[in-house]
Amino acid sequence: MPSNLTALAVMRAAVELHDGVAPGEYRDLPDPLELPGGVSLRRADLPPSFRRCGEPVYAHLLEEGRRYRRADGFLVNTFYEVEPATVEEFKLATERGAFPPVFPVGPFVRPGTISDEAVGASACLDWLDLQPTGSVVYVSFGSGGSLTVQQTAELAAGLEASGHQFLWVVRMPNLDGGNDGRDREDDNANPLAWLPEGFLERTKDKGLAVAAWAPQVRVLSHPATAAFVSHCGWNSTLESVTAGVPMVAWPLYAEQRMNAVALVGSVGVALPLRPREADGVVARDEIAGAVKELMESAEKGHAVRRQAGDLQQAAARAWSPEGSSRRALEEVAATWKKATLGKVK
Repeated sequence: MPSNLTALAVMRAAVELHDGVAPGEYRDLPDPLELPGGVSLRRADLPPSFRRCGEPVYAHLLEEGRRYRRADGFLVNTFYEVEPATVEEFKLATERGAFPPVFPVGPFVRPGTISDEAVGASACLDWLDLQPTGSVVYVSFGSGGSLTVQQTAELAAGLEASGHQFLWVVRMPNLDGGNDGRDREDDNANPLAWLPEGFLERTKDKGLAVAAWAPQVRVLSHPATAAFVSHCGWNSTLESVTAGVPMVAWPLYAEQRMNAVALVGSVGVALPLRPREADGVVARDEIAGAVKELMESAEKGHAVRRQAGDLQQAAARAWSPEGSSRRALEEVAATWKKATLGKVK
């Protein structure tokens, strides 16, 4: 699975909620949904497809989830130390015959390489080379995430007010008020043109704004990078964790809110952002405060920075010769080998 065990646990919870229920009857998940490790998901934190049982896609998801029970097992791109309570709960479910075995075999992170976009990569990395160690806040919302024009302006003001160096991957704003990357007016236009007037000039000595893309794995592993303002997509999360970079959690869509709850709470490698209740916009003061907290604080920020370093070491151990992920994958390989030999005979 490309997502984490928490996502699998939500699917399992939905299916088990409907065990014994009459065909055609659907029930909403509890609000909040309590998961292992103290992860408490409010309805708004769930992926949209799981929030309302009346949605047509809900029935389809349940059918998919029921098929999950017939699988031989699941390979999941996570590792024990990220979701220990969930790993243990799935082990118990397997022992009871309630769910197939789950194998945490991650983290699998694509290595940073020079691609067709090498010019952009070089510009980012050359700029980072000029910055002091542990001084840069990296800001990116993934390949599918975008902000409204208003939210883009608030982010720009917040980064400027934080006083910290930043590398910001700017994407075209979403003009329909959403944040999932759809319906942008012109994907070939220059997203930097949507930044507030004078912002680039005022911050030219502090930050670098780049259009649409940056070599993220290499940016996160660069010594200058100290923090990641992230949408909390699972691939980006693992890239940040393996680099030991703490996060400011800014989920936008899909399962990202759910990931953010765990990263802030049970995992402890991120600080949250709180949107305004009135319009859902994250205000500039909130952004600046979270960045300062993560970069400067001797309390909450320090704890998150330390946990990010500890989890980086755990990620490395997971794939050591005796690591939990290596052992899990070896178990899968042994099972496959045994099955193959059996067929040959």
